[in-house]
Amino acid sequence: MKNKTNQISIIYILISLFVAIISHKLLQKHTSTSDFYFFSFIKDIVFIVLSGLLFRYILSKNDQKNISVFKKLKKTNDEIKESNEKYDIVAKATSDTIWDWKIQEDQISWNKGIESVFGYKEYEVGNSSQWWFDKIHPEDSIKMSIKLYSFIEQKTEKWQDQYRFRCADNTYKYVLDRGFLLKDENGKAIRMIGAIQDITKQKEEEQRLKLLETVITQSKDSIVITEANSNEGKIPNIIYVNPAFSSMSGYTSEEIVGKSLNIFNGENSDTNELQKLLNAIEHKEECLLETISYKKNKEEYWVRLSMIPIYNIENELSHWISIQRDISVDKKQEKEKEQLIRELTQNNKDLKQFSYITSHNLRAPLSNLTGLLNLIEDIPIENEELQEILDGFNKSTHLLNETINDLVKVIIIKDNPSIKKEEVLLKEVFENVFSQLSFQIELFKPIIKINFDNVSIININKAYIESILLNLLTNAIKYRSENRKLKITIHANQVDDQVELSFKDNGIGIDLERNKDKVFGLYQRFHNYPDSKGLGLYLVKSQVETMGGTISIESEVNKGTAFTLTFKNK
Repeated sequence: MKNKTNQISIIYILISLFVAIISHKLLQKHTSTSDFYFFSFIKDIVFIVLSGLLFRYILSKNDQKNISVFKKLKKTNDEIKESNEKYDIVAKATSDTIWDWKIQEDQISWNKGIESVFGYKEYEVGNSSQWWFDKIHPEDSIKMSIKLYSFIEQKTEKWQDQYRFRCADNTYKYVLDRGFLLKDENGKAIRMIGAIQDITKQKEEEQRLKLLETVITQSKDSIVITEANSNEGKIPNIIYVNPAFSSMSGYTSEEIVGKSLNIFNGENSDTNELQKLLNAIEHKEECLLETISYKKNKEEYWVRLSMIPIYNIENELSHWISIQRDISVDKKQEKEKEQLIRELTQNNKDLKQFSYITSHNLRAPLSNLTGLLNLIEDIPIENEELQEILDGFNKSTHLLNETINDLVKVIIIKDNPSIKKEEVLLKEVFENVFSQLSFQIELFKPIIKINFDNVSIININKAYIESILLNLLTNAIKYRSENRKLKITIHANQVDDQVELSFKDNGIGIDLERNKDKVFGLYQRFHNYPDSKGLGLYLVKSQVETMGGTISIESEVNKGTAFTLTFKNK
């Protein structure tokens, strides 16, 4: 303003001097001495008036110009003020973190979002770009820096990027950062203003959806997504199928999208199952069914299909999702299994009938043979060879009789899975068993320790428990060790509502590493004893389980065997 005034003053002085000199020269030249003073006075008056008018004109033009400049300045100031007010309002209203970076000075300022979003206190926030870059995740920092500075060099106005920003608690948030570049009159980048938006939830949702997409596309099961609604009597139209569906049905995604699942029904499809599906769709309920479906080439296959309703956040039905699996192989195996069960059932019936017939037909001649052998025992025989033959024959006959009796017991157990229980005195049971084995006990004199102090009465089938203990005691005597005195320990304990019956001996034992799975099998022998039938432990296990109990075994070769029988005492 001052320079402008000086310019006007100099111009005015120069013009005045020029006019004064020219007018003075003209008066001297064209007037006489007497008139000179008069015309000089007139000249001065005219000059003053004209110069005043000229000066006024110049000042008027300058004032107009100044007024125009002042109006522009005021308008600019108003716009800046309004812009600042809008910035302040936006900064307060937005949840974004706004930053302002003066590039040349490398000074950056942040709004309150740096605290509310990321937890940094005012004194923790640096005022340089380095503080900003230090908070970017190491895996994202280099990529983001390259993109940002490349953007600044290219002088593109708008920039955005996604990266992870470290919070005050050292956790990271996914952010979307968008910036606007300001340039001077020479096009040089001088300032950049941007906003950081927390997109952690969106990113997590994207990752979750990506995972679900991967699961759907990689699933071995066929997955079909349909519309929510359909025409009456139809299944909703398909909007998506995964690759597994195309592999199963032969239809590509392009061929099947927009069509109804009704396309897979045919003459052999189960109409009842289809109606169940339609009812479920009508009532918006989940449904599971199995039916025959048809591939693109009209080939039949069994499918297990579930239809599940999907609801949006407004709790409105938005889609149906169907998970399908080809169960043709399962159905084939199921039919084969049913046929096998029928055959086995019939075979079991035939075997039982055969066993009954065989045992009945054998018992009569075996009884006669036993009677004859008893009569022969009363006849003195001097021939030693003949006597040896008769003894062997007598022993084999008794062994055959025992085998038939055991087989009959097994048949009875299998035909009668439930048996009558009663309260039985354990002491009385063992007395009966010992009386039956009195000869062997007297012959081998085993040391037998019995402890029934904790349990004296047990609710059980008396005949079965006697048979079980008789078999276990017989085996203990039969498979005793020749190197030591036979010791047998039997005791009973009450555990809650159960009775544990323990039977332990120090006999030759069983190699469980080789035979554990076969211990209780039918016709399983573990020792080279000629009179071993392979029925005893099978019969024991069958009787125990028939009474609702369990049996376990522990054994070590040359150390002995222990059985634990568990029964509910109710």
